[in-house]
Amino acid sequence: MDRPQRSFRASFAAMAGLCLSVVLIAINGTVVGTALPRIVAELRGYDLYPWAASAFLMGNAAMIPIAGRLGDLYGRKPFVLAAITAFALASAVCGMSGTMLQFVLARGLQGLAGGMLVGVVFACVPDIFPDLLQRVRWQVMLSASFGIATAVGPSLGGWMTEHLGWRSVFYVNLPVALAAVPVIAWFLPHVVHHDNEDRSIDWLGALFLTAAICGLLLSAEYSQRHGFAAPLSIGSWAATVAFGIAFFRHQYRTSAPIVPPDVMENQGARKLMLLGVMTGFTMFVMVFYIPLLLQGSFGQSPKQAGFVMTPLLVCITVGSIANGRILPHLRRAERLIAWGQMGTLVSCLLLALLNADMPSGWMMAIFALCGISLGFQLPNLTLQMMEVAGRTNFGVASALIQATRMIGSMIGVCVASVLVNGVYARGLKDALARLHIANPEVAELASSPQVLIREQDRAALQSLAHQAGIDTAPLLDAARHALTNGVRASFLLCVLIAAISIAVSLRLPRYGVRTAVQGAD
Repeated sequence: MDRPQRSFRASFAAMAGLCLSVVLIAINGTVVGTALPRIVAELRGYDLYPWAASAFLMGNAAMIPIAGRLGDLYGRKPFVLAAITAFALASAVCGMSGTMLQFVLARGLQGLAGGMLVGVVFACVPDIFPDLLQRVRWQVMLSASFGIATAVGPSLGGWMTEHLGWRSVFYVNLPVALAAVPVIAWFLPHVVHHDNEDRSIDWLGALFLTAAICGLLLSAEYSQRHGFAAPLSIGSWAATVAFGIAFFRHQYRTSAPIVPPDVMENQGARKLMLLGVMTGFTMFVMVFYIPLLLQGSFGQSPKQAGFVMTPLLVCITVGSIANGRILPHLRRAERLIAWGQMGTLVSCLLLALLNADMPSGWMMAIFALCGISLGFQLPNLTLQMMEVAGRTNFGVASALIQATRMIGSMIGVCVASVLVNGVYARGLKDALARLHIANPEVAELASSPQVLIREQDRAALQSLAHQAGIDTAPLLDAARHALTNGVRASFLLCVLIAAISIAVSLRLPRYGVRTAVQGAD
């Protein structure tokens, strides 16, 4: 069905509303992380600390594919408006929480709303710009908004927590939502691709999918704490796999699948989903473990580490902009994903060579390469997945890429944490034996890398060591060295993941923007 030509002003306004929505998603992930220690201290709920993040992630990951399919069936505009409203209300409830349990439950609601928003917002761009060439150029606005919000988030979160209190971190979402809703309501077109078809959805499949995704997160967290060999770990992983198999088998039997079988059977789509998982893995390890390396191993303050890391976050936007300029001129545009993976491979090799004596300028250059490499991967995965899935499945395509990236991050949480903690524990054990330290309380305090980044733990260690006549300087040096080796091992694992990603991306189906446009004509 032909759509009326839209003015530049209306299209720009619609994109501005979507950018505000993306800012809500991006800034929430970084601002809240900075405030969490203060929240836990005030609400006195350290035992629920992991759930503050897990509740959000579970709601987010479970809702993304479902919202993507609903957007395809009924049009994305009502879901964008509902998601922004629900996200703002859940943010207000988070800010008003009086106990840690209330806060965790509110974070779960916020995760559901955020998942709905992620599931539909990126697929709105083709509704505004049916022309593929225009879509590639305007997609940069979303990437830039996400990158800028991510870059300023940690500093903004720290400043607001210190000067306005942690509750303000959640209330800041309200004016952004209030600005986004009327713009989207007025300017975003309501496009439905399944007007004359059965628009029911497979809710049993949705239940299987939710159970599989939540099981993945819970299994990853439990295995990280207790090891893969623990009976409950084995059982939870087995249940997660069973739910995943049940979901995929059910999609072939139901008349209203969440993920249409023709998408699942498409070899290009499968490769892109695999790349989404691997990109999420490497991105998580870089963003999560670089600060730990800078602060724990190299002794930098949070402020110093945040400044040095800024190029990584900013250059995701730079890479996305450069990607948008280059992509339309290539006949084999799918190769840009391989270029990005090659950059990731080189940058992870360089990350493994970082040391405390390296000048900050060199560190920042390496982090910039990390960011630019991601900028060449993230938008292209979404764009090519949409092209492979077809116009009637744009929402599913976008949601699958977002969901697989999140799944990759969850796997990264598990595997990298086990690797880093295992290398750290082995290095510390050797150091305790070499330094002839047998005091169990000292060994217990030093057993976690947290002693290197938390002043209270380090003070407690020094007090105990002083009473026992132990010099903590060589012990802390050994702990820093052990942590450095553990983080380097995780970066080398990312090198392997990037190498596999390159091999997969070089076998993607041909994708050239101008060729695709000519074919559509």
